[in-house]
Amino acid sequence: MAPESGDRERTRREKLTRFVKAEASALGFDLCRIARPGSIPEAPARLGAFLDAGRHGTMDWMAETKERRSDPRVLWPDVRSVVLFGINYGPDRDPRYLQALTDKAHISVYARNRDYHDLTKGPLKEIATRFAARPREDVKAFVDTAPVMEKPLAAAAGLGWQGKHTNLVSRSHGSWLFLGSMFTTADLEPDEAEVDHCGSCRACLTACPTDAFPAPYQIDARRCISYLTIEHRGEIDPELRPLFGNRIYGCDDCLAACPWNKFAEEAREMKLVAREDLKEPDIAFLLTLDDPAFRTFFSGSPVKRIGRDRFIRNVLIAAGNSERPDLVEAVAERMQDGSPVVRGMAVWALHRLAGAGGLARFAAQRALESDASVLAEWERTGVVE
Repeated sequence: MAPESGDRERTRREKLTRFVKAEASALGFDLCRIARPGSIPEAPARLGAFLDAGRHGTMDWMAETKERRSDPRVLWPDVRSVVLFGINYGPDRDPRYLQALTDKAHISVYARNRDYHDLTKGPLKEIATRFAARPREDVKAFVDTAPVMEKPLAAAAGLGWQGKHTNLVSRSHGSWLFLGSMFTTADLEPDEAEVDHCGSCRACLTACPTDAFPAPYQIDARRCISYLTIEHRGEIDPELRPLFGNRIYGCDDCLAACPWNKFAEEAREMKLVAREDLKEPDIAFLLTLDDPAFRTFFSGSPVKRIGRDRFIRNVLIAAGNSERPDLVEAVAERMQDGSPVVRGMAVWALHRLAGAGGLARFAAQRALESDASVLAEWERTGVVE
């Protein structure tokens, strides 16, 4: 390549890099950094070990997309640069205060307003459209919609580092970041990777209610409340249920425990304002939701994606952990629900609230039951007809 040609390419690369970062700032992203597609060479081995150990639980799609997930160049062979974007969604107070409010349910901070995909996707697509309008380059934008290992890529790009809880930690925004990515054929200036600043801190590990971290920087989804309440279908391990407390959608404990969050509080702008009715929702009210009411109440919220039956399953666990006898009748009504997973969890919750003696007065309901999973819940209580 002639020197003049090299200078032109360098100038163009610098202009494109400045352009995409300026667009990101103008459209509300708090962070924007760039990584090379080959910047996470350790990812295939780490992902393979995670999958081989079965720690992905029932998320079969992770194994099915293993090759594409491990390397951006497998997902899109023409990619030359990966642009990572971050939006701070830090709450206005530590969400763990909710754990003491036994009549209230805890919905994860990120899900208390409109779907984060909508919040991030719009401006990201706008950037991608403007970038693609420039000559010679192509782009693909992703917001948790493709097999992209956004957290390792974000660390390689310098947005932060993957903490001991496996989530991204930023020196300026703590553990509260939505991520999005844009793949492009353009040759952009890469940023330096961030180094790990966790040190000897174990706050996130000790904060986990279900001990879901086998070791620092490793997670077993099968014990993670976020996975179990959102991704997992069907029955939840009876030994884990009492550890859920009032968490009905996700879990913020490991994120909230991170000391770096003090910088997120300082940098926070009100991009995502929580709905008042989702900050401290009443368990008794949530138990009354049928499918149409559930869809209406959670319209535009990511909670809606898990469906009413899985959601009520989670609420019943919170009811069973509440130690509130005033919830007995509301729980008992769910024993006649059309969903077996709901009926089974109602049996468990009622046994927790009323004990064997209290549950016995509803034993006639058992004679009407034909689903094996619900009958198994009855068997575990020891209550006979």
